[in-house]
Amino acid sequence: MPIVTILDKLYGSYSPTTLEKIYSNLMIGLKVQLGFRGTTDRGWIQLDVSGADEIAALYLLDREIGLAPESLVYLQKFSVIQGKIIFSNTSTNRLYVDLGASSPNICDAVLSDKSLYAQLTDGKEISHKELVRLFCFYDYFPIQVKLFEDITTGNESVNARLSESQLSFFKKCIRSRFDRLIILGSLISDVQRAVKLSRHYRDIIRIESLGTLEQVILCKLGTDAVGLIPKIGRSLKTAVLVPFSPKKIIEKLGGDSFDW
Repeated sequence: MPIVTILDKLYGSYSPTTLEKIYSNLMIGLKVQLGFRGTTDRGWIQLDVSGADEIAALYLLDREIGLAPESLVYLQKFSVIQGKIIFSNTSTNRLYVDLGASSPNICDAVLSDKSLYAQLTDGKEISHKELVRLFCFYDYFPIQVKLFEDITTGNESVNARLSESQLSFFKKCIRSRFDRLIILGSLISDVQRAVKLSRHYRDIIRIESLGTLEQVILCKLGTDAVGLIPKIGRSLKTAVLVPFSPKKIIEKLGGDSFDW
C-alpha cells in the first residue's frame, strides 16, 4: 500500500473527507481504495492507495492532480516541475515555490526578481510587491518552474525560472485582454454556486480550474474582476480572491513588454 504525496495542499475551510471524496470520484471503474493519510509539514496532502488497479490509480492521480517528487534526488538542472507559491507576504525580492519534495530535506525553488524582470517585464524593474500584485503571485497559486542548477543534499533552495508553459499561460492571459478573478481556497462547485447567487453569470465567460482548490473566473470584455470580488466573495468567505488585469499590467509595463 503506497503512500503518495499529491500536488494539492489542505487549506481553507475544507475537511480531508471532502477532498478524499473528490479524489475517489476520479477512480470510478477502478478496483482501488484511496484514503486520506495526512499532510506533510508544508500542508501537502498524502494518500494511501491500494487495490488491484493501484498502478492505474497512481497514473490518474499524476495526470489529473500531479504527484510530488518522492525525493529531491529525482530533480536535476533543467527539470520542469509544478509547485505552489509560498512566503508571498514576507519575501521582499524573490519568489519562493514549494516543490512538494521533503526527502532528504525540504528545498524550495527560488526565482529572483531579476529573472522575473527578464521573463515578464522586458527588463523593466518594479517593486517585488508590484510583481506579486500584477501577476497574482500569492500563496497557494500553482506555478510551474524550470530548475537552473542541480540540487545538492542539504540545500534549502535552488535557482529557477518560470517554465515555457507558465510563460505561455501569462502571455495568453495578457494578450486576451480579459480580466480574470483568481480564487485560492475554493472548490469549483462552490465558485459556481457563488457566481449563481451573485447573479453575475452574464458577466463571465467560464470558470476554469488551476487546481482542486484554485479556480479562475474568466470575465467578459468590459467586466472588471475587481468589481466581482465583493459580490462573489460574500459566498466564499474563507477564500482569497485577487484580480488579474491585463489592462493594468500593460499600463504599468507597456505593451512592448509582451512581444514574447
